[in-house]
Amino acid sequence: MNLASSRSLFFLAFAGCALLIGVALYMEHVMGLLPCPLCIVQRICIIGFGLVCLVAGIHSPGRGGRVAYSVLALLFAILGAATAGRQIWLQSVPADQLPSCLPSLEYMMDALPFQEIARLVLHGTAECAEVSWTLLGMSIPEWTLLAFIAMSLFCIWQMLRRD
Repeated sequence: MNLASSRSLFFLAFAGCALLIGVALYMEHVMGLLPCPLCIVQRICIIGFGLVCLVAGIHSPGRGGRVAYSVLALLFAILGAATAGRQIWLQSVPADQLPSCLPSLEYMMDALPFQEIARLVLHGTAECAEVSWTLLGMSIPEWTLLAFIAMSLFCIWQMLRRD
């Protein structure tokens, strides 16, 4: 059985990430669904994964390079999956137990050190727990978690390929 080249698969993974970001931007700018801090982190992880795949596709590495690119892309997928999982968990917490909303990112960048901003953003807020859109009964972070799982499986498969 002749498998597709890893170069074309990396380009395909990049195209999938571009599609995901396109959908996210459509939902934000056309549907009016503003992203919460955890959604922004998930977008960054998708962009990071996609850029690693784009560079890998352009580079067309041998087996060692393919494994290295896959490991780097897998790190983005795992971070994104953890963030999506955190947001899914926040959506299951009763509203009275959720942390309050954060100030704007611009204000935090001016007033707080980076470590504190990262801690606050990754902790999540009541804003992150709001379910404002579903498809087939699943919220946006649930769909995103499925995408990150697919990305992780892609990376593992790329690492284990023999050709």
